[in-house]
Amino acid sequence: MSDSDKPFDYAAADFNSVYTGGELLEGAAIKVVPWDIGEAQPDVVELEQKGRFSGAVLDIGCGPGDNAVFLAGRGHRVTAIDAASAAVDQARERAAAAGLEIEFAVADATDLAGYEGRFDSVLDSALFHTLPGPARPLYAAALHRVTRPGAQLSVLCFADVPGGMPAPLSVPGEELRATLTEAGWEITLMELSEYAGVAVGMEKFFERTGQRPRLDDKGRTRLPVWKVFAERVSG
Repeated sequence: MSDSDKPFDYAAADFNSVYTGGELLEGAAIKVVPWDIGEAQPDVVELEQKGRFSGAVLDIGCGPGDNAVFLAGRGHRVTAIDAASAAVDQARERAAAAGLEIEFAVADATDLAGYEGRFDSVLDSALFHTLPGPARPLYAAALHRVTRPGAQLSVLCFADVPGGMPAPLSVPGEELRATLTEAGWEITLMELSEYAGVAVGMEKFFERTGQRPRLDDKGRTRLPVWKVFAERVSG
């Protein structure tokens, strides 16, 4: 098997490197941040309009910060966390440029020690599917620990459906539902939606994985995601 035929080692993805001009995946030639569209995700805008965020809001896996900046700009009290320090640095710069106060931190999403019982709302915009399988239950449990009873969780997660991202970056609906339910989250809505991403610089990755994502009128990729609403169950 030639190098061009080998599957990518997603477990070795370097999320910190890609924010500083490095490569996200060896052999994928990805030197752009694929999820950095320079504005909040369209679904996040819609979620805010639907009242999914109130009280203390956690943006977990905040990336370059555009979702957090949008939510703070709408008057929400936001804490934004990412495991990649370079992402948090960029997010801080964008918040400062917008004149907004957001609490940023570098932290492990599967732990979140020190944040117990703090949040009323959580946004996961494309974090769940980046975690290796064994880490996903730990992550869902950590979110339960850091939220208050009745907290609302909104998740956008690459969906294991035709036209979607390759496994393990796409998640079967049954796995997502079971993981959240077992961690104390009651799912109130689960439906397919689309996630906007960067097309330029992703050509080699899509060629190797056989993907032909739909492009929108802004030239951005539109990939299928599960849009999940869940409510924290006490306990």
